Amino acid sequence: MAHDKGLDNVAVHWPRTNQYYDPVAPAEFVDFGAIADAPEIAAPTGALALHIAKTGTVRATAYTELVDLLLGLDGVLYATDAAAEDEDPVIDPDGCAWIAGGLERFVEGHERLGDLVTFDTVAEVMRTAVAGGRLPEQQLRWLDQRLAALRDDAGNAPHWSFARSELAILAGFYRRCADRGFAVFADY
Repeated sequence: MAHDKGLDNVAVHWPRTNQYYDPVAPAEFVDFGAIADAPEIAAPTGALALHIAKTGTVRATAYTELVDLLLGLDGVLYATDAAAEDEDPVIDPDGCAWIAGGLERFVEGHERLGDLVTFDTVAEVMRTAVAGGRLPEQQLRWLDQRLAALRDDAGNAPHWSFARSELAILAGFYRRCADRGFAVFADY
């Protein structure tokens, strides 16, 4: 999916009170700013935390492929299911909880591999998770197809480089929305 502007996930009040969604005041996320000030925090983690604290928004473009892979659907952060049903592209609080849960499980599963999240470490965490599942052979085939589809024509993997702590902050944004009954509007 190529979009010109990029994708923002904006915390909004749920349900909407008129024809538009009202953005949540950034004050609901102000505590994320303290994370950005921690001396040992990775730069991308600090930048994401600070942006959330100031705006109540995640610039989600960089995370779309990863989140789609982890959750097994396409267009999760674009809220394409809702958009396909002629509804506004919104992730409701339950959807936010689902996204947060998937990211939280991934962050936890990645702990043994350190703080640098790459395509290869994502594949390793997912293979480990799938191997312990109910239908490991079918799920591994599905996973291998998903991973292969993310490679370019030359077979090169996406150049993912995330800090594990950055993905924990991303999960925290969706968890905050779920816990406080906010939705997320996909603005692109």
